[in-house]
Amino acid sequence: MTIPNYRDQIKLVFFDIDETLFVKNKNHLPASVLPAIQKLHANGILVGIATGRARCSFPDKLNRVIEAQGVELFVTMNGQAVTYQNQVIERHPIATDKIQTLVDFFDAHRIDYAFVSNEQICVSAITPVLRAALDAVTLDYRVDKAYFKRHDVYQILPFYDQSKDQLIADAQILNGLKTVRWHEHSVDIFDQHGSKARGIAAAVRHLELSMHNVMAFGDGLNDLEMLGAVGVGVAMGNAHEALKRIATHITDHIEQDGVYRFLQQARLID
Repeated sequence: MTIPNYRDQIKLVFFDIDETLFVKNKNHLPASVLPAIQKLHANGILVGIATGRARCSFPDKLNRVIEAQGVELFVTMNGQAVTYQNQVIERHPIATDKIQTLVDFFDAHRIDYAFVSNEQICVSAITPVLRAALDAVTLDYRVDKAYFKRHDVYQILPFYDQSKDQLIADAQILNGLKTVRWHEHSVDIFDQHGSKARGIAAAVRHLELSMHNVMAFGDGLNDLEMLGAVGVGVAMGNAHEALKRIATHITDHIEQDGVYRFLQQARLID
């Protein structure tokens, strides 16, 4: 399939992190990521990060690129918070009473969980199941079951496999919330209207651009709304099949420099 020249259309490019810019389980940032961002900036194209991660859990290797290249636009926690140049553009914390309902249920069913904000991740307990999922994302967490009573929480990560999906659905504890599975042992829980697309839309309004001017790269189920909402949605070669079906384009695998090669083919970089 021929890729059009998007140089005049695209003013802003958003990247997911895990399996799009960063190979999580290998702690590997492809060498092509830095020059891709450098060249986008040199061509006057703004770069943003749109991720399910909190800002405090970005990989160190990516943080070094972000700092070196002056990336200042972040849609974090699946669109629950949007910041630009250290200014909060939009935020959607979960109501404390809703969190209490979830905590009571998870405690009763011996399901461990994590509270997520951009500043801190706190967990109910450190167990093998929790570590199997969370340690690949970050090791910077601590036990504090009462964290949500003193701080805003934007996402909750309960640690259970698909065998408990029906239990959660039947319990009717997700009032105004939704789940998106990101690991075989965990899901994200956040506002039912939340998505990376909503966060990007807030950033676009702030920057006085249009969604037509946005390109986004992703690989997972939490990227479905994002790729469907932007002007050009690009699925990685290693992306979930459901994402490939709705993407404008499919590029190569992350470890085959899929991001860099597509940006070249779309004429956004040389």
